[in-house]
This record gives sequence, C-alpha cells and structure tokens, in this order.
Amino acid sequence: MFTVNPFAGLSATVTPAVMQTYLIVMIMLVAGGTLFDIVHKKSARYFFNNWRNAKSKGVRRIDGREMMSLAVPTALHDVLASGEFCNSQRRTAHLLTMYGFVAYVLTTIIMVFAYPTTDAATPAILPFLWWTGGLMVCVGGYWFWFFIRVDVVAEGNSPFRVVQADLFILSLLASTTLGLLWAYTQSAGIEIWSYILLALYLIATTVLFGSVPWSKFSHMFYKPAAAFQKRVEQANGSRRNLPPPADKPATLGSARRRPQHY
Repeated sequence: MFTVNPFAGLSATVTPAVMQTYLIVMIMLVAGGTLFDIVHKKSARYFFNNWRNAKSKGVRRIDGREMMSLAVPTALHDVLASGEFCNSQRRTAHLLTMYGFVAYVLTTIIMVFAYPTTDAATPAILPFLWWTGGLMVCVGGYWFWFFIRVDVVAEGNSPFRVVQADLFILSLLASTTLGLLWAYTQSAGIEIWSYILLALYLIATTVLFGSVPWSKFSHMFYKPAAAFQKRVEQANGSRRNLPPPADKPATLGSARRRPQHY
C-alpha cells in the first residue's frame, strides 16, 4: 500500500488528462486567489509602503551584500526552521504540517504527471513520501487543532468551535485525511467506499485551493517577506526593540536630585 501509486490505480476509471487538468486548475486557483488577496487587501501596497518608510527612517544604509547576508538567515531560521515560534510544541506541529504538505503536494504532482497509469512503473519512494507527507500533515494538524490552539489552551473554548480563520487548517486536514482514506480503500479493493471517499476528497481539495482569498493559505507567501523586512529594519536601525530613552545608557545619578525636607 505504501509503495503503490494511488493515482495510477485511479486511471482505470479516470483518464490521466482529467487528473492533470484538475491539478492545473487547482494551481491556477491558488495563483489567482493569492493575486486577488493581494489586490483586495492591498497587502503588496502595505508591504512596499512599510519598506519605504523603514528605508527612510533607517540610521544606516544596507548594501546588496548585507541584504544577501540577511536573506540567508531569514530563509534558514525564519522559513525553513519556523524560528518565529517560541513555543517548541507549536513549532514542531507547524514544521510537521509544513514539510508534510510540501512532500504531499510535490509527490502528487509528480505521480499524476509523470506516472499517471499502471503502465509506467512508479518509483516506490514517491508513494512512500506521499503517504509520509500526508501522515505528517495529519499529526501536526490534529495536534495543533486539539491541543495547541490559543483559543482552546488559553481561553478554554471548545476545540470544535469554528471561525473563518480556521478554514485553511480544517480544509487542509479534511483533504489530506480523505485522500489517505481513499488511497487505503482503493488499495484494499473496497470499491463503494473508494468512490465515496474520492468524491469527498475532491470536494475538500477544491475548497482548500479555491478558498485562498478567504483563508490563511496565502499567509505562507507573506511570512517570508515579512520576516526579511523585519531583519532589514533591525539592521538599518528603523526598528527599535526598546523605547528611545532605553537605547541610550543613562548617566548614573544624572536624573537625581538631593532630597529636600520641609
């Protein structure tokens, strides 16, 4: 099961052209939804305005070489290692979900476009990574949903309370979980449940990639830019972690006066 391409088995009832077209449509929905989100919420204008303000308020100029030296730790620490999370459990859950999702999506694309039928022998590593990525998403996502969310842990709300901000994580978990269940029932030869789960899998996946303007999906594209801007602001002096009086060491006793007794 873990070494069998589920999409090759699906080609007996759904042609590879249909599967490939569906993936292309999902990619277009993500790209279009992100652009719509940028234009509608004016995220790009806000980002560039902040960039210009930070540059004008900076106390020193950052050259291209220093920009590159700031980009490297941003990619390694803030993006690849999710260094923004101070809580170790939250960071672990985020990394599991992030890397699992990347492996899950990339192997899906490779198997659908390069090995869409049983005639083409799929390397066993691809379905293995597909299953591993999907399980990582489930572990990280359900861990976050039931045990780490702030409104559940700190505020005491029910883990089943749903708001619009939860659309991304819920649709991601639904798509991944249903995809794994569909692949299992297909490999086990349970045809009725296989077709039902396939339909639900497609619905959940369409919601995941089609709801970008209303979910937090596009935040994964904003966060690296915001993290890089923060490092640049700290480097050129336009971002201060302490109030202005605390930036200058006070002279001992300079603000004191001899007490007077009346």
